[in-house]
Amino acid sequence: MRLTVLTSALAGLLLTSSCSEAQSSGETEKNQADKGKKEGKKGKKNKSAAPTADLQRLGELSGGVPESSGLARGPRPGTFYTHADAGNAPVLFEVDAQGKLLNSLKLPVENTDWESLAQDNSGNIFVTDAGNNNNSRRDLVIYRLNPSQPQQVGRINFAYADQSEFPPTKSDRNFDCEASLWHNGQLYLFTKDRAQHSTSKVYTLPDQPGKHTAKLLTQLSIAGEVTGADLSPDGRHLALLGREQLFLLEGNSLDEALKATPKVISLSGAGQTEGVVFTDNGTLVISTEQGAIYQYKL
Repeated sequence: MRLTVLTSALAGLLLTSSCSEAQSSGETEKNQADKGKKEGKKGKKNKSAAPTADLQRLGELSGGVPESSGLARGPRPGTFYTHADAGNAPVLFEVDAQGKLLNSLKLPVENTDWESLAQDNSGNIFVTDAGNNNNSRRDLVIYRLNPSQPQQVGRINFAYADQSEFPPTKSDRNFDCEASLWHNGQLYLFTKDRAQHSTSKVYTLPDQPGKHTAKLLTQLSIAGEVTGADLSPDGRHLALLGREQLFLLEGNSLDEALKATPKVISLSGAGQTEGVVFTDNGTLVISTEQGAIYQYKL
């Protein structure tokens, strides 16, 4: 699939971001988490560069929120849910658009490697604990909850239909998931290709608790590693984040969008963006693991 790279005007100051680099070969989870934190601190120092996309910086996480690895709409307009990844507490943070902490919801589950949030039309949040850098996990799970009752959490346990080795050979390691979305009773999972950096596999799961097999729906030609995903309310715009890139796929439905050629928008200088959510059909809010919050207009 041919990618057209679009660049737009410089705007906003930058707080760089990084995604979890936990679970690399031969490292323990603790060492990997420590490594990721060190890399994150390095990223925070690089504040002089500006992203090339037309990003408006809204604010920065504060109040003790450690990072942002996923993003979902909050209970009121202009508020959001976010979370940290491996090595951090199992907490959903409610913040405003400027990053101010409004509320913390501690869930009665583990945070093995939370990497993404999805959200249905009834206010349910799906916490995707499927970070799988080494492609060796057998305990992949998505937690379903309503933020009004954070102690009542359903478990959607799953395995990939096409994975038989844990881990597979290095050339086949494409079972890490750091991006998810909800649509019409299904969860869509987008893999981060750690082997070839060229293909994001798209899987579907029922949105109900239980043990499920993630079915391979399609494969997208993405020149990078997908770290976030969301669908516009009208279902016409699919946004995928990568490392310093935003991929936009458009169609009259999600099915059509998944067949479209991605438009690639450079986020060069913005670091490794992690969370993305539509606030309306033409507006995206993007967060970084180091805490920067941006707005992007389609």
